[in-house]
Amino acid sequence: MILDARFQDGDDAPLRLIAQEVRDLEVMASLVQDAVFPITEMTYAKRQHRFALLLNRFRWEDTPAAKRTGRPFERVRSLLVFETVLGVRSQNIDRGAKDAVLSLLSIVFAPSDQGGVVEITLSGGGAISLQVEALEASLTDVSRPYRANSGQAPAHNT
Repeated sequence: MILDARFQDGDDAPLRLIAQEVRDLEVMASLVQDAVFPITEMTYAKRQHRFALLLNRFRWEDTPAAKRTGRPFERVRSLLVFETVLGVRSQNIDRGAKDAVLSLLSIVFAPSDQGGVVEITLSGGGAISLQVEALEASLTDVSRPYRANSGQAPAHNT
């Protein structure tokens, strides 16, 4: 855990979450929705069976306080890690585009007899599929919050 991270309100603390059940992952997925990350901040450590993303996460949990006080919305750098990863596949991601910035839309887990599959859906039709032995994920904020560049909360057409 990063000890020097402080939030402007003083009441918030950096997130540090673990998901080992589908309901845990649903909470985690809601917190990383609309996170953005450079394609270069995605890595699979095959020998360690670990897949990690260094995200610029929109602070959904802070949105009500930002609206109430009239201050800008925030993002924070967060590390999203999946353990027990046996294989990784991707779709519609140009790994050669080193300047590409990807936007995370959702994460779901489909259990199976051999563990399961974590599906990470990205904007623009991109997807990352992780074959896992078991659901084991963590989300850790690793920086201080900063003002969201757009100054606005992401909007979704439903």
